[in-house]
Amino acid sequence: MKYLPLFAFTIGLIGSANAETLTRDNGAPVGDNQNAQTAGENGGNMLQDVQLLQKLQRFSRERIPERVVHARGTGVHGEFVPTADISNLTRAAVFEPGSKTPVFVRFSTVIHSKGSPETLRDPRGFATKFYTEEGNWDLVGNNLPVFFIRDAIKFPDMVHSLKPSPVTNQQDPNRFFDFFSHVPEATHMLSWVYSDYGTPANLRQMDGWGVHAYKLINENGDVNYVKFHWKSRQGINNLTAEEAAEIQAKDFSHATRDMYAAIEKGDYPKWDLYIKVLKPSQLNGFDYNPLDATKMWLDVPETQIGTMTLNRMPTNFFQETEQSAFAPANIVPGIEPSEDRLLQGRIFSYSDTQMYRLGANHQQLPINRPRVAVQNWNQDGAGNYGQQTSDVNYQPSRIDPRNEDPKGLYSSKPLTGSTQQRAIEKKLPFAQAGVFYRGLSPEERQSLIENLAGDLGKVRDDNTRHIMLSYFYRADKDYGERLTKAVGGDLNRVKKLAR
Repeated sequence: MKYLPLFAFTIGLIGSANAETLTRDNGAPVGDNQNAQTAGENGGNMLQDVQLLQKLQRFSRERIPERVVHARGTGVHGEFVPTADISNLTRAAVFEPGSKTPVFVRFSTVIHSKGSPETLRDPRGFATKFYTEEGNWDLVGNNLPVFFIRDAIKFPDMVHSLKPSPVTNQQDPNRFFDFFSHVPEATHMLSWVYSDYGTPANLRQMDGWGVHAYKLINENGDVNYVKFHWKSRQGINNLTAEEAAEIQAKDFSHATRDMYAAIEKGDYPKWDLYIKVLKPSQLNGFDYNPLDATKMWLDVPETQIGTMTLNRMPTNFFQETEQSAFAPANIVPGIEPSEDRLLQGRIFSYSDTQMYRLGANHQQLPINRPRVAVQNWNQDGAGNYGQQTSDVNYQPSRIDPRNEDPKGLYSSKPLTGSTQQRAIEKKLPFAQAGVFYRGLSPEERQSLIENLAGDLGKVRDDNTRHIMLSYFYRADKDYGERLTKAVGGDLNRVKKLAR
């Protein structure tokens, strides 16, 4: 049977029984490289966590000029129209009934390089920039509902394991599964990626997910937690490994070609935007943490709130698709980040990446420029062609007063406890992977087993292979048993590890 490998490999594992102390760039020892520091169990990340900041800053500056992740992308212009009044939830102008907001969407592959085929197994980025009347809002998500990790401090490690070896420059499942054998919460996302959802047939026939929980704030200051979901009106269509291999042999840009061909003939793709809503008081009512990016809100109903139509191609690939810059830090009044630990890190790292890649003034580029006036004193830097003419470049001032607006204030959140560097309490790493597996058709389950076995079977380290098998067994016994058989593993050993 054919399968579409996530990776090809030649390098073995590198390890040492006498590991040296992990340090920061200044030589100081790292106390905890697994958990970012937070303000208590449910609080935000601490800016003083220099290990988190340094890892993210150094990671963002590893390559130039190609994006480190999401290197290959396809951009499309369009518009968003609200279809429901949610003023009880948010004061964000983008959701005002009767409004119409221009958008720019960049679809992308996450791990593979700029020139890679669009058929390769990979999550797909689904990033939407809303040019609202209150500034730009970026909803930066994927075509899959969850992610591999829950803490931003592990993001550089995760991507490093997926990227080519620094020695051979080849991707290697030995490295990938070595890392994820230490990250049981990745079992859910791995199941999605190795299913046929990891090879969508095109860009039009896939959903988009915000992945993270966000906050919506209404005029009264009431806070609700939400998750965003783009549902494709074209339906969902994925490729089997065999189908992907056939297409790859003929056309390495099949997805981009399909999108642009549809737009050229006036068959404009549409997505309906749905939200799931939880009150703050409901967050502790689940056996998992709803702010964990490796989890879906399975038992929470969805409500449609708007529709997006993509109807125009970029006029220049570099100026628009390549220079477009998305960041979860681009938020507007009425929408805020939650305390999701992965999102908290992305707020910093995505903006920092764009400043490194495109410069401090990248938001002055036409594709990124807000449709409203920008009034601040962020001064000078390469590529600055703003309209600063005032003698005043500070605040407050009576000479050139520019005042704050209370609607730009963040909501408040009561905090208790002390700062910490610990994982969340409600981990539950395997349950939702089992729910996903049992929701697949028999044919889809078979594809998942074949695809996953194709790479897991290449792992030479026996402990790593069996630890991974035990994770899938804990998700679902049938899942683990079939996968163990497919890679020639020891089922008794798998069951023992699972216990």
